[in-house]
Amino acid sequence: MKILGQIAFLLLLGGICCQNNRNAKGTGKSTKKSTGNQGGVAVQSPSEVNPGSAGGTASRRGSGGAAESGWEGAAGARAARPQTDDMRLHFLKNTQVTCNDGTAAGFYLKEFRGSRRWLLFLEGGWCCYSKETCDSRYQNIPRLMSSSSWPQTKSGSGVLSSQVEENPHWYNANIVFIPYCSSDVWSGTGPAPTPPPRPRQGREKEQDRTANATEYVFMGSLIIREVIKDLIPKGIKQAKVVMLSGTSAGGTGVLLNIERVASQLEQLGADTQVRGLVDSGWFLESKQQRSPNCPQTISCSPEDAIKIGLRLWNGVVPDRCRQLYKRGEEWQCFFGHKIYSTLTSPLFVVQWLFDEDQLKVENIYMGGQSMTTEQWQYIQNLGLELKNSLRDVTAVFAPSCLSHTVVTKSNWMRFQVRGTSLPRALHCWDRSLEATRNNRTPAKGCPFHLVDTCQWPQCNPTCPALVDQATQQELTLLQMLVALGLDLQALGLDPQGDADSLASMISNGG
Repeated sequence: MKILGQIAFLLLLGGICCQNNRNAKGTGKSTKKSTGNQGGVAVQSPSEVNPGSAGGTASRRGSGGAAESGWEGAAGARAARPQTDDMRLHFLKNTQVTCNDGTAAGFYLKEFRGSRRWLLFLEGGWCCYSKETCDSRYQNIPRLMSSSSWPQTKSGSGVLSSQVEENPHWYNANIVFIPYCSSDVWSGTGPAPTPPPRPRQGREKEQDRTANATEYVFMGSLIIREVIKDLIPKGIKQAKVVMLSGTSAGGTGVLLNIERVASQLEQLGADTQVRGLVDSGWFLESKQQRSPNCPQTISCSPEDAIKIGLRLWNGVVPDRCRQLYKRGEEWQCFFGHKIYSTLTSPLFVVQWLFDEDQLKVENIYMGGQSMTTEQWQYIQNLGLELKNSLRDVTAVFAPSCLSHTVVTKSNWMRFQVRGTSLPRALHCWDRSLEATRNNRTPAKGCPFHLVDTCQWPQCNPTCPALVDQATQQELTLLQMLVALGLDLQALGLDPQGDADSLASMISNGG
């Protein structure tokens, strides 16, 4: 169980993936030597990786829904498209703001000349919250703590693509990909590491826990600040729109930093509307009973991990949210349904209703593992709870699917809710914001609050398909339930007589 718990934490809030371009050495001074890729981590670009196996024999593959076309100016866009989609690596000018191991932090940039639209993307990848968890992370996933092996260029897909066919509304933006190397859910403003303190007793010992006695620094929030500073010569002060986006832990990073980014640009004199795009970063608190020995064990709940991590990282949360909670309870601002009402910047939330990483926190792995009736009931309740938490969110796209992250997948246009694709919903939201900003009436028939009404996972016909990794065969919902060892009749389904009615439910659910 300890091993499963460690794997779940490493995977939570972000796909574990690596860039596959050529490597380049970081320019910052390293305080810890990289050990390379030792954990069997798949070498893939984070913007291209599909959701992996949820712990069993099943993985996800996009299917369904036709891609939309006919967007304004498509023909002209093809002619004006840049010659390459590659983003180029730039290290921060401020060498004091670094990755965990002291190597230089940085960003990848692809400029679209003449564009006043900027998309800043925060990579995901969970966090570490103690010397033990950070040492393990550094050994197994060093690229999430060091820039020493970052490639010089990186290609983008989904919302990061400059191809109009793949990214019909944001293809002509200046794209900035900010790699995650701070392990602090983008919240850290941490000081440099301090030497291990002398043994202390009582209250002194408790105070020492707030000191950073590890060999690492945690500067996620500062990295975002410095990236914006370095983009001033590139024209970000003249931006009309800046979209701060991110997946998983990067999505949570958007929640934590969007107000700070808006304030920074305002102080620079920019007449810019800052917006947020949160993909798969809207989590609910865990219901699992955890070890009382946290943080001495690896079985901490996400809430406890963040609570402990905040002290280590010298983490910050937005002022308006922090004021809602007493000292020591700031961790609650990491949860979307707690912080959303305190934010003033426009926010679009993308969230699978049956997020695989949320399930992993509860030790539920879809695919080849058996499942209890209680776990199945939890899955169904999760969908209902997520729907309720999204009720007051103005702009949302929430399909009833089993998956994790979507906006950086090349097939992101295929997924639909009630006949509207995600890029189309983002376009409608954008048009509505522009209309409101210019005192015009928003257009009708262009929806951007889209939450599936069907109750079952995979009941949306455009969901990523379940695929048996052993056979590479797609699994139907009924086959998945049988593979999990559930009694279909006990669930009110007859595998023979009710197949047609189930198919009808699924086809009408999206």
